[in-house]
Parts: sequence; C-alpha cells; structure tokens
Amino acid sequence: MSLFDVEAKVEEASEIEQLTGKLASQTEEQKLMHLVMDNDKEIVQEGRLLKEALNQGLSSFTAELMFEQLVKNYSLAKQLFGESLIRELTGYEPAYVKKNIHIPEFQKELRTSMAAHFQKLKDAHFVDNEGSITDKGVQLASLILYTEELDHLLPKGAFGEKATKRQFLYGDKNDVKEYRKGDRYRDIALRSSLKTAVRRGHEELRKTDLKTFEKESKGNVNLIYALDASGSMRGRKIDVCKKAGIALAYKALQEKDKVGLIVFGSDIKEEIAPTHDFSLLLNEIARIRASRETNLAAMLKKAIELFPETHITKHLILLSDALPTIGEDPEKETLEMVSLARSHGITISVIGIQLDEKGRKLAEKIAQLGEGRLFIVRKLEEVDKVVLEDYYSVG
Repeated sequence: MSLFDVEAKVEEASEIEQLTGKLASQTEEQKLMHLVMDNDKEIVQEGRLLKEALNQGLSSFTAELMFEQLVKNYSLAKQLFGESLIRELTGYEPAYVKKNIHIPEFQKELRTSMAAHFQKLKDAHFVDNEGSITDKGVQLASLILYTEELDHLLPKGAFGEKATKRQFLYGDKNDVKEYRKGDRYRDIALRSSLKTAVRRGHEELRKTDLKTFEKESKGNVNLIYALDASGSMRGRKIDVCKKAGIALAYKALQEKDKVGLIVFGSDIKEEIAPTHDFSLLLNEIARIRASRETNLAAMLKKAIELFPETHITKHLILLSDALPTIGEDPEKETLEMVSLARSHGITISVIGIQLDEKGRKLAEKIAQLGEGRLFIVRKLEEVDKVVLEDYYSVG
C-alpha cells in the first residue's frame, strides 16, 4: 500500500469522526438527534415551531400572548409572528385562522389547543415558564435546520468536491511544474521530464529538464460567514441564510478548512473565530435573531480581529439584503474597512439578497475592493448553492 493510500483512508475516517461524532457528544443532543432522524412527528413539529420563533426574532413567546394578538389584530399578529409560526402553533393554515378568528367557537377551540401545545414545550423544557426559548430548545431548532438543509442539498448533489492548486504534501497528482529545490524526488513527473529532455535535444536527463507533479489540496482555508441580521432579514430570508451557513460549515469542515461566524445588525451580535467545531457553529447559527439596523463597517472590523495573523487563505462571505445605515457616512466607512481588510490578506465576496440598484452598486464596490465575487440572489432557495459555489472558488 502506498503512502497516498494510507493518507486518504486516515482523512476519510477523520471526517466522519469530526462531524457526526461532535453531534453525538452530549447525551441530550444525541437523544434529540435520534428523535429527529427517526422523524418523530411531535419532536419535529416542536423543533420547527422553535426554529420559526427564532427566525422571527422572538426571544420569548406564549400561547396566550399569541392568541390575544390573533384575535385583536390578525394582520399585525401575522407581521409579528410570521405565517409559519402561526401554522405550527395553531395547527391551521394562516388563511383559515384569519377567516375564522372572530367566531367564538373557533376561538375557544384555538385557545385550548394552543395552550396544550405550549404546555408540551414547557414540559419538555424547550421553553421556560416565561416563554423564553431554552438552550435545549435552541439545540432542537438547530437540529431541525441541519436535517432540513441536508435533505434539501444531498439529493441534488450540491456537496461537490472542492479542489485547489495550493501545493500540499499528500495531495493528489494534478498538473506539472518546473522542479525546484526542496521538491521530493518521488514527485518527479518522469514522462514529462523525458519529453522536455528530448525536445531540447539532450542525450541524457538533466536537472533543468525535471518536472514535478503539483498537488491538489483540500484545506488550509479560514472562512468567516458574516450574516446580516437586521430587521429586514426576518422570517424566510434569515431561515435560508442560516441553512446556507450550515451547508458551508458542513462542507468546509469535511475539507479540513475552518469556519467562523459573525452575526451583525446595528452591532455585533455573535462572533466565532474560525474553528473546526461544527456543533458550536450549528447551535450559534440556530440562535440568530433579526433586529434593527445594519453596520457593515463594524462587522468588517471584527472580521479582521477574528482571522489569524498568518499567511493562509482568509476569505469572508458576506450576506446582506440592505445598505449600511449606521454612521455619518456609512458607505464610505464600509469601503474604508474593506480596503483595510484586504491589506490584512482577507478576500471578500458579497451575496446580496434581493438587493435594490443602490445596494447592488455598493456590493459591486465591496467585491471589487475585496477581490472576491458578487452574487445577486433573487430566489431565496438558491442562497445555499451560491454560498457553496463561492466557497468552491476559494483557493
């Protein structure tokens, strides 16, 4: 067996241990995961409800509060809670609730069923007595996000193989290059070297004729996924962006790359330096709630701090649906920080979520200065594929 065969087998075993092993490292998490994977309908329903509450920016909610809002002003309640959360907690389609919410018999039935559903959440410790989502509730919501994203992408083959041209000791043979001092003799491309010697009319193989294989490597990239969690991202937008972050973490960690996270609005809400800890990323992504304004300059400053000061590939993937709105001249301050980030060896790609023309122009400037790529996403269901496409281009 060759050295390359041994390395490939070790790498494959490491991937499985890292991703699935971490998810099963805690007993409670393991139990929840088994229930979700076994498609326990009650657990899945509760997980979806909690996921939707977080996507709507709710830190707490109660059945009584939701019921009162639905009866008092359905349109306002829909704006506050979102259709998905109404559907999950009431068990009815939002249009049906709207049509019948002022019928006394329906109100009585709805109040009883919502209270019973909410009590189950409390009994399972997914919410506390005040209606705040607990850590266990966040954990369940994260597992729902995880399984939904894998179910969405795996059948479509979206998790391709990322390959870069960085030289790597145990990579796969790819193109050839001129032999340089320090290259291993076992990597000499003999056929290419002989062809060069013949072409040059040499009767024997000389050192100047030697060619060596370049290697395709996977890894040695540090990424930060920067997600705009301003108020306009509530609901469906933030849901698909969370799932895209999970897809990125899942694939990048398989490739031995590191992934970090910045969640920002008017300030930095969450930060994780590039890591191999999938479970940490998964739970923090699930916790994301949308609120208030957008401060891109503060996010860029934080990204510079989180990336290591080493000569490795550093890439920032920025997702936003709006212009920066904080500061005296937010656009100028943002572009100044982009230039500073680039001077620290950080490339920046922008994924614009349904941007208007003004937002598109700023996004173009950011991607150009950051020497990254620009994607304008019109269809929300394509966000995860676009994030992975940008990741595959980094190297």
